Amino acid sequence: MCELRLQIFTIHMAIKKTELYSTLWESCNQLRGSMDASQYKDYVLVLLFMKYVSDKKDPLVELKPGTTFYDMLQHRGKSDIGDRINKIIGEFAKNNNLSGIIDVADFNDDAKLGKGKEKVDRLTNLLNIFDKPELNFSSNRADGDDLLGDAYEYLMRHFATESGKSKGQFYTPSEVSRVMAELIGIRNSKSPSETLYDPTCGSGSLLLRAADLAPHGITIYGQENDNATRALAVMNMWLHGFPDAEIAQGNTMALPQFLDDKTGELKQFDYAVANPPFSYKSWMNGLDPKNDIFKRFEGYDAIPPKKNGDYAFLLHLIKSLKSKGKACIVMPLGVLFRGNAEGEIRKQIIKRGYIKAIVGLPPNLFYGTGIAACLVVIDKEDADTRTHIFMIDASKGFKKDGNKNRLREQDIHKIVDTFNHQLEIPKYSRLVPISEIADPKNDYNLNIPRYIDSQEEEDIQDIEAHLLGGIPKRDIDALDNYWNVYPTLKTDLFKPIENRPNYYELKIPKDEIKNTIYHHHEFTAFGKQMEQVFEQWKTETIAYTQALNKGLKPKQAIHNISENLLKHYAPVPKRHALSLVDKYAMYQHFMDYAAETLQDDLYEIAADGWVAGNEVKRLEKKTKKGDKEVVKEVAGMEGLEGRLIPPALIIQEYFATEQKAIDEQEAKAETLNAQMEELREEHGGEDGLLANAIDDKGKISKTSLTKAIKDVKTQFIASPTEYKEEYDLLNTYQKLMDEEANIQAQIKTAKAELEKKVIAQYAKLTIDEIKTLVVEKKWIAEIEKRIRTELDNISHRLTQRIKELAERYETPLPKLMNEVQELTAKVEGHLQKMGFSMNQQQSLNH
Repeated sequence: MCELRLQIFTIHMAIKKTELYSTLWESCNQLRGSMDASQYKDYVLVLLFMKYVSDKKDPLVELKPGTTFYDMLQHRGKSDIGDRINKIIGEFAKNNNLSGIIDVADFNDDAKLGKGKEKVDRLTNLLNIFDKPELNFSSNRADGDDLLGDAYEYLMRHFATESGKSKGQFYTPSEVSRVMAELIGIRNSKSPSETLYDPTCGSGSLLLRAADLAPHGITIYGQENDNATRALAVMNMWLHGFPDAEIAQGNTMALPQFLDDKTGELKQFDYAVANPPFSYKSWMNGLDPKNDIFKRFEGYDAIPPKKNGDYAFLLHLIKSLKSKGKACIVMPLGVLFRGNAEGEIRKQIIKRGYIKAIVGLPPNLFYGTGIAACLVVIDKEDADTRTHIFMIDASKGFKKDGNKNRLREQDIHKIVDTFNHQLEIPKYSRLVPISEIADPKNDYNLNIPRYIDSQEEEDIQDIEAHLLGGIPKRDIDALDNYWNVYPTLKTDLFKPIENRPNYYELKIPKDEIKNTIYHHHEFTAFGKQMEQVFEQWKTETIAYTQALNKGLKPKQAIHNISENLLKHYAPVPKRHALSLVDKYAMYQHFMDYAAETLQDDLYEIAADGWVAGNEVKRLEKKTKKGDKEVVKEVAGMEGLEGRLIPPALIIQEYFATEQKAIDEQEAKAETLNAQMEELREEHGGEDGLLANAIDDKGKISKTSLTKAIKDVKTQFIASPTEYKEEYDLLNTYQKLMDEEANIQAQIKTAKAELEKKVIAQYAKLTIDEIKTLVVEKKWIAEIEKRIRTELDNISHRLTQRIKELAERYETPLPKLMNEVQELTAKVEGHLQKMGFSMNQQQSLNH
């Protein structure tokens, strides 16, 4: 084994997103139980912040001796560790104008952290986790990719999930934040002096998602009422590279903190995003709306309801925008249709042309509430000439994630594409004239279902078809998207019923539907067209990814590859195979794989280049031995993990013969085990022939079997006839057991030899071989498998629908009645033979 270890490559280990996330979440386990997530997040995030600034050594950050994360490590295991951590953080905060922000959590709090040794151990373990190599940020951050910022987002989402209904509102789901950032058009900003504002910024995630899209940078302003949440936002800004962001604390409605220096009026911004508390009941605290010095409610002929602040926050946002300012705000759906004062305010906002778009979102996206919400896009530019409001009903596009719903990558992209290109898609989006909204029948009601019917079409049952048979023409015509691609397939499957022009019948037996479709020349042509599309994308992607190297930007690479995939699967004229394809479904398959595997691989290459493919890492597992944690190396093939190239891929490409031999031996072993299991089941009962071989644990061991054979042999010699069957069966079982043990020994030897070959092969790999293995055999092969599944589903849906229609109408009512009559006659005949009549039987039943 020592020789093997000498061959294992030990090169610089780049941090993986998944490892970073799991390590950070492990830190939470040290605190879980002593406090809830809304509290322990403050401890974990502060230590993450201190570790980051200590590693990066940014010249703009003052790191005096005794004020770093590494100074905390000197106090591990000491009785005053909590007090020492507080002092180190406090001194750092004072030196960097962060007092009241990063020194809020008390690391000496006995109530939350325990007393005496319990607290010492808990804090020591916590520091040890943050001291792990995978949390060394000095050289492990891919340039241009906010690895740590993403980890912060990961923690915030999990904290929000665990914090419960009343404490998770500090975080807007990142998927929603990304959509909002796109909808305000901040990609078109021209200068870092342009401004971005969030009046209820929470932990700052909305601001950061928008700022990430500003091509030249942006100046950030945010206000948050809760001081602890404001602290999260400030740390968030630092960790994302925006330490100059102005995050103020205070009540936005009563005491807005950003005012014009000259006029004293509200400061106005180029862009804004907001997710204010839904239907906030205390919005008037400290504020008299009728005498609002900032004139936010002036000219709307009404004041928002005293117990519902939705429109108060919306009007504040509108007032905070420059003359060409753009904003996006999350609102409960009620703002679109509620009447009275809110209805009047809505009417005035629409008349002024401020609303550019409304996006209906799925329910249960947000932490703290399960109700459905919408995004209201405000755009003051050219508001006086606006004649339409663009509406999107995105309420059905989501996935389940625990007890919440989440937008998928395909949902995000579809919303943004539809908005940016003002695409009108049946049942999804529509450009609605304001004249239609103002019509008395609508009366400025913006409820999306009034303008977009997104309900699935009802699958109508056809009475005539049930009576007379045949498949309705209407149902066949509904499959026109297929017939556009397979025009002759339709005529090969169906023929019109004579004298009934609106009904068809199958030309083939129902059981032949699938076979007919899958072997049809047009279906084959469809497959070839789709192969050509994939092959073209594959060729371009191989060339692009193999040209990547150390220093690449993983997020940008994933974006480029995925956008190219969307381009290749974009809809084309009706008769082309692509007209059947949902390009966003294809995109989702790629993005799922990117999240699972590709992003980690790209971070690996970004840090170490393709040479990372030579690396083999011994897996380790931790076990408890008393109070101590013991690390053991995992032996065998399962103990090897290729960072870029998994051992299974090396085996597949270089040692398939050896693996096949092992598989065959394992199959033999399984067969022998099955034979022994069968014998145990048949003869292992209390009086069975194998009963004497079963030990105290209910198993047949080598020892118990040997003893049983020895005992029976003596009896067999004395009485061969009586004991022959038992003696033979025990010997048969022993032969099976010996043969199985022999095969297992061979398997063990073969695996050890294969392991040596695999490890040696890593060392032999050239850069070109690594690229081929990673790009073509690993990435592309998996993506192709997923995309083929999607294409198979297209034809499967057609097959299932035709079969469903055929079965629905294959037995008309008259035929059913005839069958009932025939069966009734048969029953009557049987009853008569037994001396009963049908009438007598019915009388007995009554």
